[in-house]
Amino acid sequence: MKINNRTLFFGDNLKILREKFPSNDEGYFDLIYLDPPFNSKKDYNILFKEGLQNSPAQVHAFEDSWHWGEESQNVFEELIGVKESQSETSVKIIDLMLGLEKIIGHNDMMAYLTMMTIRLIELRCVLKDTGTIYLHCDPTASHYLKIVMDAIFGEENFKDELIWHYTKMNNTTKGWIQNHDVILFYTKSSDYIFNVQYSEEESALYSRLFKLIDKDNKLRWYKAKSIKQQLLDSYISSAKKRIGRDLVDDDVIIDFENKGKKKFDNVWYIPIIKGNSKEFLGYPTQKPEALLERIIQASSNKGDWILDPFCGCGTTISVAEKYGRNWIGIDVTSLAVNIIKHRLENEQIEKYRTGQLKIIVDGLPCDMHGVHSLAEKDKFEFQYWALDLIGAMPLKSKYNKKGADGGIDGIYTYQDKTEKDVENINKRMIVSVKGGKNISVRDIRDLKGVIEREHVEGGIFLTLYEPTRPMRTEAALSGHFKNTLYNKEYPKLQIITIAELMDGKQPDLPSGVHPITYYKEATKIVKLDSSKQKKLIDE
Repeated sequence: MKINNRTLFFGDNLKILREKFPSNDEGYFDLIYLDPPFNSKKDYNILFKEGLQNSPAQVHAFEDSWHWGEESQNVFEELIGVKESQSETSVKIIDLMLGLEKIIGHNDMMAYLTMMTIRLIELRCVLKDTGTIYLHCDPTASHYLKIVMDAIFGEENFKDELIWHYTKMNNTTKGWIQNHDVILFYTKSSDYIFNVQYSEEESALYSRLFKLIDKDNKLRWYKAKSIKQQLLDSYISSAKKRIGRDLVDDDVIIDFENKGKKKFDNVWYIPIIKGNSKEFLGYPTQKPEALLERIIQASSNKGDWILDPFCGCGTTISVAEKYGRNWIGIDVTSLAVNIIKHRLENEQIEKYRTGQLKIIVDGLPCDMHGVHSLAEKDKFEFQYWALDLIGAMPLKSKYNKKGADGGIDGIYTYQDKTEKDVENINKRMIVSVKGGKNISVRDIRDLKGVIEREHVEGGIFLTLYEPTRPMRTEAALSGHFKNTLYNKEYPKLQIITIAELMDGKQPDLPSGVHPITYYKEATKIVKLDSSKQKKLIDE
């Protein structure tokens, strides 16, 4: 089966792995990196806190909530199956799951391990025989996941436990400060890709011999023969074997082009991303590019295939694209898929403009049939997807109580000038998304009330079904607002249908702020009051 490079799949990775990547003898991927949600009783997925009044403004990419229930019970029963006529690996997995059930019981951790086990089995199937997998986890589950990985990939294919060490603020007084994650490094066989990675730090050998090394970073026999250090003996012996004769003055004993640098060990100090960093997107589980650069350069070569089945904001995808790898990303939310798409378009702007960067999105609607299917399946994913069609950002969380969003589903951010025409400032419009048939003029009046309450310039009403004539009349009566930057008036309240958007029509709006810029700024609380002042407060 041929797979297309630069494809983002929207949906459950278990289903996608099974349906899009059927079993074969070759496998598909040279490297798999996954950073699944940790089972650590934390909510890692609040994306935004928006400063519009009375709004908690939280959007969850996926909740860290693999609780024990019907789904995890069904998966557990699928895993244990029947022992007869099973492979040795299957029997190990069955015994492991039954053992974990006895030790852990039916709780959140067991649900997490069950859901991860079924996915890791599928990931092994799509990994090439020469492939490598890195499982990123934290200390709350790494010891359990290590046993699961041993059962699936084989104890002999465990290569290392990498420690990602970082520094962050922590005021704990009842224990050691927890400033590290664990990355389990496994291969599928003993034949795998590994490119040694070197730090900028000088090796001990280079430091000792620095005065004897020539300017071209080579140590030659005419200087080495006078040194009586045991650490050089093996290098001298190797040089004799390589050259096949007695050494002469110009023979190179050690080429320090790489040997002069210290090899990375399995504890990596890489700073976490700070809010003022260029790569910061505001995504709470975002990993530094430096972390993925080290993994991708060590365990793949240019042109190799990389998979991230929990791709979140797309750091793996971004680094893979940067280093000339083929890549596939999977995420369970349209929000994450859109973040990655916009991120790549922003980072690879020349390739995007010239048509060299073509990203395929699989699983999101491409026709009205798909639109209605998404709206019926998950109204919140429908909202996230619809908002992206006009460059607006989500505001509602599927986990907020009804009405907690204050009548706001999203916001559209654009630029205007200050009253004194001194500088450009960001302004916002309210967006309401409706996927149901029961829409009426009351919805437009409610949106007008929200616009007045939040002191914003206008609003957009996105609807799956055709609006009534009274709705359009009420919207038209709202009047216009003026944008000083563009010296143009725009309708204060606009109605546009999803069908119109699918046909290429867009609402009449000032040019919006690039989505990636918005993601970065949306992690701050922005309060707009009637005097048009804004106050930025770190989250």
